[in-house]
Amino acid sequence: MSHLEPIVMRGTVVQLEPLDATHAADLRAATEGDRSSFGFTNVPSGAAGAAAYISTLLADREAGTALPFVQRRIADDTVVGCTRFMDVRWWAGHDDPVEVEVGGTWLTADAQRTAINTEAKLLMLSHAFDVWRVHRVAICTDARNDRSRRAIERIGGQFEGVLRNHRAAAGHLTDVGAPRDTACYSILPDEWPSVREALRARLRASATDGR
Repeated sequence: MSHLEPIVMRGTVVQLEPLDATHAADLRAATEGDRSSFGFTNVPSGAAGAAAYISTLLADREAGTALPFVQRRIADDTVVGCTRFMDVRWWAGHDDPVEVEVGGTWLTADAQRTAINTEAKLLMLSHAFDVWRVHRVAICTDARNDRSRRAIERIGGQFEGVLRNHRAAAGHLTDVGAPRDTACYSILPDEWPSVREALRARLRASATDGR
């Protein structure tokens, strides 16, 4: 299995930092506020939950199947969530991944509906397509999560279908651990330029209205 090197990606509103054990206290603080929007999302709770969350994701990184990040808001140097490259696929003869999924994303209530998520997606997709030269980026969500599905569609993700009983459900609006149906979207290299411009346009609009 190939190895994923930790990387830092910095924009103007968010910095994506490789997740490690030193982020435990910051993650715990980030999850102690309003959790009402975490209906379909695996978000840790408490000190033990944060430690287990980090341990699991670091094991995935060591296995070469994920590259997790904390999302740090640059304006006040505060950790406001997590995201990751996941379900990483490798082909023989390739030093870098050939397919990744961008997912496992959550943000604190006060960081939602700001430019943070848009810029984080731009940073991650830029790395996937322009550095790794992947053949496909997947973006998936619980099929019941209409808000997430609309957001994926807005940035140009192409709907591929629903995989039944695909993953374990997470979040307080679900039967946690039960099989869930997953709505699958993807972006291909020839679609990336238009997706990139759409993300940049949204960032410009966010800067104009001050979000």
